Amino acid sequence: MKNKLLGIARIMSILCVFTAGCSIGQEPFQKNLEYDDEGEPFVENTNDKDFSELTTPGSMEKAYEYKNFFLPGLCGTNQPYVGDCMAYYEDGTYYIYYLKDGGDSYNHSVFLTKTTDFVTYEEVEGPVLEADKAGGQDAWIGTGSVVKIGDEYLFFYTGHGSHPTCEYAETIKVARGTSPTEFEKDETFEIIPPDELGQKNDFRDPQAYYDEETGNIVLTVTASKDNVARILKYTLSSDLKEVTYDGVIFDDPTKEFWNLECSDTFKIGDKYYITYSAQDDTLWYAVSDTPYGPYENAARIDGKLFYAAKHVEGPDGMYMVAWARRSDSPSDIMGVTAWAGNLIVMKICQNEDGSLYLAPVDKIVEQYKDRRKPLMAQDDVNITAGSRYYYEEYFNCYESFMLTGKFTYSGNGSFGLAFDYNGNSDNYKMISIDTRTQLLDLNFNEGTTDITSTSVSLKEGETYSFTYIQEGSVGVFYIDGQASLTVRLYGVSGKSIRLFAEDCTVDFTDLREYTR
Repeated sequence: MKNKLLGIARIMSILCVFTAGCSIGQEPFQKNLEYDDEGEPFVENTNDKDFSELTTPGSMEKAYEYKNFFLPGLCGTNQPYVGDCMAYYEDGTYYIYYLKDGGDSYNHSVFLTKTTDFVTYEEVEGPVLEADKAGGQDAWIGTGSVVKIGDEYLFFYTGHGSHPTCEYAETIKVARGTSPTEFEKDETFEIIPPDELGQKNDFRDPQAYYDEETGNIVLTVTASKDNVARILKYTLSSDLKEVTYDGVIFDDPTKEFWNLECSDTFKIGDKYYITYSAQDDTLWYAVSDTPYGPYENAARIDGKLFYAAKHVEGPDGMYMVAWARRSDSPSDIMGVTAWAGNLIVMKICQNEDGSLYLAPVDKIVEQYKDRRKPLMAQDDVNITAGSRYYYEEYFNCYESFMLTGKFTYSGNGSFGLAFDYNGNSDNYKMISIDTRTQLLDLNFNEGTTDITSTSVSLKEGETYSFTYIQEGSVGVFYIDGQASLTVRLYGVSGKSIRLFAEDCTVDFTDLREYTR
């Protein structure tokens, strides 16, 4: 009976594909070719982008059509990028303000894109808040935040002054608006660094929260004191006439960083969190049982390519909004270090012990419905490898795709995904799970050039599921329920993706590839 039902289902699927939207003589947009053992159809998408004539990483990058990982539109031939993000939610819309790098943006002016689902974006033309072309304290705009009080929107931001005309390199400024899309600077408001800091250079990134119970605004600001990065707290009256400095609420526990950028606080369950991007490092978080500290157990989330993340909360959950780091040249195979990149959003998840991890946005995952046929006629692959890398070609690298599967390993080595860059294995770009170091790595040049990594906690013999989503050159690898790693892979589209292992045995099971 089961076989008969599967047969009927297959016939109905084929009829639906050939009849939906197709008249006689027309080729269907896509057609089902074969089925796996469970009756799930493989789909051939006749609209796959052809990368065969795009022979350089730069030409591939120009051909990508970013949707989920938003990029601003071209300014002539100039590609601008998304810098530090400031997200605000209201009435079904996420307003994502960002420091725009390049194009028509003067000195990192603030621009805006809107979304309802983190899948498609509407770019708003022109700056929402522009740096002052005459110089002065607003010569550059720095990160801030938006808060609504009554019918008024307040945009707190960093005014970065032009030396030597300004006493302070950075002060906190505000702009006012009657809508979340238009603001006018209030030249009468300014917060300067407190004397106790002993410096006038680092005082930035105001994050504002409105406390309905007290009617006050709480403002956190990142600064430094005695060459140690710190986060400060202020209390402001709702009319901004009273500003009270409440002191330091967090010190960099490592004492290694001079700046904790884009600090943010939020609550999940009964835990209070503070997050920050340590200068040129990664996103970090620490946890407290009470608002605004004391915080403990500081830990990294993701790697160095997911930067300047801050949270936004909507009806479907809480998200981290950041930018995915890029290279100045797509042909660079030694590092990914440039400022600004694509917009990237991930869902914040909490473990029972209060620790946090990031997961893909549900609606992004839901797009990937078309099962694609792998290069091997099996869903499971076992690899036993010695000291040399062993590869199996398995997936195709489309313009946008999602991979899912499971893995179980034994031995102290590494395994993962290898992306072909130029046909030479010495230049493979690799997402690697290293069981010796307990790191999820991105490395180039067949493992010899480290790019970024994040910690994992894995055990031999246990089975873990993974998800990998890539659009254009931006990707995120998730070990589900545990860790994420944002990656930048230029020059790999239109080529095969290999499973690999070295110095271990790994079973890859339930392997799937989907496109949208």
